[in-house]
Formats: sequence, C-alpha cells, structure tokens
Amino acid sequence: MGLLENFYKNIGIDLGTANTLLYLQDRGIVVQEPTLVAFNNRTGQILAVGEEAKKMLDRTPAHITIVKPLMNGVISDFETTQEIIKHFLHKIKNQSFWSRYRTALVAIPTNLTEVERKSVEDVTVAAGAGKVFLVEEPIATAIGARLPVEEATTNMIINIGGGTTEISIISVGGAVISKSLKVAGQKFNDDIVKFIRDEFKLLIGEPTAEELKINIGSAIGIEEKLEMPVRGRDMATGLPREILVKNTHIRAAIHRSLKSIVDEAKSLIESAPPELVGDMLKRGIYVSGGGSLLRGLDRFIEKEVTVKTMVVDDPLTSVARGLGIILEDMPKYNSILSNQQRPRQVNL
Repeated sequence: MGLLENFYKNIGIDLGTANTLLYLQDRGIVVQEPTLVAFNNRTGQILAVGEEAKKMLDRTPAHITIVKPLMNGVISDFETTQEIIKHFLHKIKNQSFWSRYRTALVAIPTNLTEVERKSVEDVTVAAGAGKVFLVEEPIATAIGARLPVEEATTNMIINIGGGTTEISIISVGGAVISKSLKVAGQKFNDDIVKFIRDEFKLLIGEPTAEELKINIGSAIGIEEKLEMPVRGRDMATGLPREILVKNTHIRAAIHRSLKSIVDEAKSLIESAPPELVGDMLKRGIYVSGGGSLLRGLDRFIEKEVTVKTMVVDDPLTSVARGLGIILEDMPKYNSILSNQQRPRQVNL
C-alpha cells in the first residue's frame, strides 16, 4: 500500500470564473492562473491556457477565440473546462512521477443546482480524479482563514470572486444561511467599461478596465488622488484617443454594484438567528476573494453594516488554502465534508 500511495495524490481545485488555483497535497498551491483558453477556430486546436491566453485577450485575429468556460461560477462550456483542468493537472504531473489523483476537493458557489453540481463532479472525474468532494466556497474560505468553523459561534464571510459574491454565516461546521449573487469582479469591470463609454465616449476593453480597477479603484473616498492615462477608440471618430481617468470616476462607476453587495449582506443578517447576529457584533465580518483587494472595501462594508469588517490574509488564495487544510487532515474534517454532500467516485 505504501508503494501505491506514491502513485496517488490528493488535490484541491478552486475553479473560479476569473482564476483557477490548484492545491497539491504535501506541496501547497502549485497553479494560480486565469480560467481562460485560446482556440484556433480553423483547426479546433488549443493555442494557450491560463496566463498565456490572458495575454491574447481582446488582441486576437478573427480565427482565434478566447473562451471563458465559467459564467458566474457555473460551468457554461463543459469540454473547455475539462481541458483547462486536464492542462493544469498535466502540467503538475510533468514535474513529478505519480499518475492519478485519488481525491479532488472542488470549491463551488453555494447556489448551484443538482445539475450544476453534477457537471462539476463529471468534469473533474473526466479530467483524471478518482473521488470528488464538493466544498462550498464560504466554508473553504473560513477554513483557509483559520476561523473556528466547527464551534457554535458566528463566522460571517463575504467572498467576492470573479463571477459571484458568496455571503454566508457559518456555525458548527456548516452554512446556517447563505446567499450567492452575480455581482463581483467581472461586474465591476463591466461597470467601468460602461462608465468610460458613457462619460468619455471612449471604448475600452476588459483588460484596461481591470487595470483601472486595480490601479486606481476604491470603494470609499481616499486622501490620495490617483489617476491613470487610458487609451481606447473614440466613438465619434473611430480613431485612437487618450484620456486621464481619476479614482473618483472608478468609484462612481462601481458604487451601485458595491451597494448591491452590501444590501444583500444586510438582508442576510436580518434573516439570521438573533444569537448568531449577537456573535457577529463581537467577531465581525471577514471579506475574501480578489474583489476584497479593492481599496477601502472593508471600511465601506463596516460603515454600511455597522459591524467590524476585516480582509482575510492573502484573500486571493483563501479558498485554495482552505481546501488544502482539509486535504492534509481529511479525517478531522470528515463531518464538514459529509455536511456538503456525498462524494462522487469512480474506480481507480
């Protein structure tokens, strides 16, 4: 059995709308790349995956298509998702000598239907896993942030990813109440593209909107005056034009989406049992995911909800780290895994 164990590894997969992270047992996070694939339409051949595909975004000729196989946390293109997972698993295998993955833990949004859950299971098995457990993202986030999820106390998580925002109140190893909304990093980018188009009559692409959000975006007013030159296509002349965008513009562009997240958080708190709400006032709210890196987001939520709000350490990897913690000590988290669902299994 000891010899056989050398040929099997357990893996955690944070399959996100924007990024995919893989945690490999005994090694940690080994993949952190965009969930993108570049296809040659003429041959059907995959040209690039992950970072290499992202470099081509909005810069490709007609015969090359960039595909995002997940929309709002849900698999919209089964075959492409399978190819992405296969590509990353193969990349890891090339660095080692095992041939199969015994168990895969896959993080999913809380609101997936049974059909959507089965799609995640099927695609992971098809990519090479033997047994698949699905773990809801807020649970994985809380474990990754080392919160006491198994205790009878409140752990409120707001996980702002690429396609969805997951809001959950967790206690005694499970989500007491959860909401999932399709307002997250991707929606912020769309808001910025629309704002620049309406306000400046300039067309920009998603990569530029992402740069604006990261470089000068903020959820609240800040003392530092940030600005960034932006180039795009003038809607009147069709010719290139450069403008100077300020942080106040980006804040105005994404304010409505941020407010909708806060409103959903308030609604969730109003629906929660009173004892848990009392705990929350003492323990606070934890924010994670790539969206939590927006300047002043924690202070924005704290001001609106009137509850102490903190961003978890390294919020981009909190879900993957949570999956890794479970993988490294699965017997300890057996009750949490059984709370999530029964595993999908194939013969190894």
